[in-house]
Amino acid sequence: MSAVWLKVITILCLSCTALSGTETGGVLWKKPGEPVTIQCRTFSDQESLSLKKGLKEEHDVLFKEGNSAKDTIAKEFTGRLQSHGEFPNVSILIKNLTSGDTGPYWCIYTKFDPKSGQLIQMKGTGSVLLVVTDSSDSMKQCDPASNELVLVSVVISAAVLLGIIMGFFIWIIKTKSSRRTAKPRRVANNDVYEDMRGGTLRR
Repeated sequence: MSAVWLKVITILCLSCTALSGTETGGVLWKKPGEPVTIQCRTFSDQESLSLKKGLKEEHDVLFKEGNSAKDTIAKEFTGRLQSHGEFPNVSILIKNLTSGDTGPYWCIYTKFDPKSGQLIQMKGTGSVLLVVTDSSDSMKQCDPASNELVLVSVVISAAVLLGIIMGFFIWIIKTKSSRRTAKPRRVANNDVYEDMRGGTLRR
């Protein structure tokens, strides 16, 4: 698993903003060999559904057109992916998960717009971040104690950073004020001037 995926998973785990107990969205933790069901749902009239994988939705997993019984399934999911339900609300079952299945999955619906003459895409509900890992993985649980530890670490780091920034600004202000209050140097003046009283020049 790449470092990018580990960072994404860790951030999502520590924030615990998207954890979900049901398979309707959020983060799903699974062990190798287990199945997962991704429930793609939409409330609008659509013509086709694509299940895509990847941060940029770069991998096609499944394509389903309307109520067609035939699904187009990506090669690596052949034999272990099934779709159930009445279009556009489709439940997609992936069996025998492997660590290579880890990643975000997106429910993308498509409809042809006759006014613009273009296909319009929209995300449906049910998109998930799937994490396939052994139960011994320490990142699996986001317990409250680790959340408090992370929160304390973030607060301490922020306080230290704020102290450094404040110290820097105070140093700049003191440096500028010391320049302003410094006594100007007296320069020897050898100019010639005229004494108006006596009409003579003096040095």
